[in-house]
Amino acid sequence: MAGHITADQDRRQAVRVTDRILFSYTPVSPDRYKIVSDDFSNGVPPYKQQEYADFQMYIGAQSALSRLREKDEILADLLQHMDNKINQVLDRLRDGDSPFDKLKFQEVDLSGNGLAFFSDQDMTPGAFMEYNIVLLPDYIYIYCFGELVSSEKKKNKAGRTIFRISSRFTVLMDEDREKLIQHNFRQQSLALRQRRRT
Repeated sequence: MAGHITADQDRRQAVRVTDRILFSYTPVSPDRYKIVSDDFSNGVPPYKQQEYADFQMYIGAQSALSRLREKDEILADLLQHMDNKINQVLDRLRDGDSPFDKLKFQEVDLSGNGLAFFSDQDMTPGAFMEYNIVLLPDYIYIYCFGELVSSEKKKNKAGRTIFRISSRFTVLMDEDREKLIQHNFRQQSLALRQRRRT
């Protein structure tokens, strides 16, 4: 939850990068959004939902495997295969889709204030969205909500009509905002190093 934002914090939050991440978005009814928003205002994190327990375990395992791979690639590969097998079993036992069934690799523009993504469907500014964001390569998971700000009609490389959807975050934990900001600084630094090499 956020208090007064200084000029320096505002500049940090405004740092924007384009990145490929694991991402999903789901429209949220005004009634559900009000419940989540009210809970958030009263100090209840958005993560406090039963359906996200499995998801957080999955992302936590992927994050640990990513760090382990730097030290012991063979052990990391073995554990990755075991984790995949466990997830297959869980998929068979689970009723309906889990949140990570919806995740797709997608290019998005990210900042600490919001995000923009491309969609095949037009969306109405003012609508609310639920976001699942997984920042790579460290598998940092962020679950948050946002309000759509704009929808711009564009053409993709194949000439098909798509829409660039912009959204501002409205329900986002302070620590998750900081994770986004730190990720963006790392991505900028990486891009700068790559430019210097060429």
